[in-house]
Amino acid sequence: MKEAVHIGRNPSVEPDLQELVGRVALGEEAAFASVYDRVVSSVLGVVRAVLRDQAQSEEVAQEVLVEVWRTAPRYRPDRGTAINWILTLAHRRAVDRVRSAEAASARDHKAALLDHTPEYDEVAEQVEARLEREQVRRCLRTLTEIQRQAVVLAYYRGLTYRQVAEALTLPLGTVKTRLRDGLIRLRDCLGVTA
Repeated sequence: MKEAVHIGRNPSVEPDLQELVGRVALGEEAAFASVYDRVVSSVLGVVRAVLRDQAQSEEVAQEVLVEVWRTAPRYRPDRGTAINWILTLAHRRAVDRVRSAEAASARDHKAALLDHTPEYDEVAEQVEARLEREQVRRCLRTLTEIQRQAVVLAYYRGLTYRQVAEALTLPLGTVKTRLRDGLIRLRDCLGVTA
């Protein structure tokens, strides 16, 4: 049944928005068309204020009005006016869109950072280096005192064989022999194969 259109009709004759939402809850398409006409510009205004993008605002406004159609049975007049309920839906949906866009941007940023991470595991390398140093220290303790002193001076302090001989007040040949013997013992202790 079609409604007659009267120019200059009295607004009090029209059903109020709350009544229309109640009829939408019952599945009345004509009531939804009336709700749509009454609230679409307000919904679009609220959404546009949050999103600031015309195309997205129109898309979200349509989503809100579909949500009004689907969730009209959940509207409770004792909790507020119909327009406030609809505009709350609009605001929440717009905020959700902003949050979704921000989350997507954050995910993209994290993915970009992962693309620039080194191909090695820095922590694993540090642990491995620490374990190797500890193993070298243990093996150094197996050397004689002169061998250990000669190796430390030559390889940790960077002294030449002659400087090691002078520091230990030993002949150069003795230092070379001690270094060679110490390095052989270190090699064996560390399990290094030649």
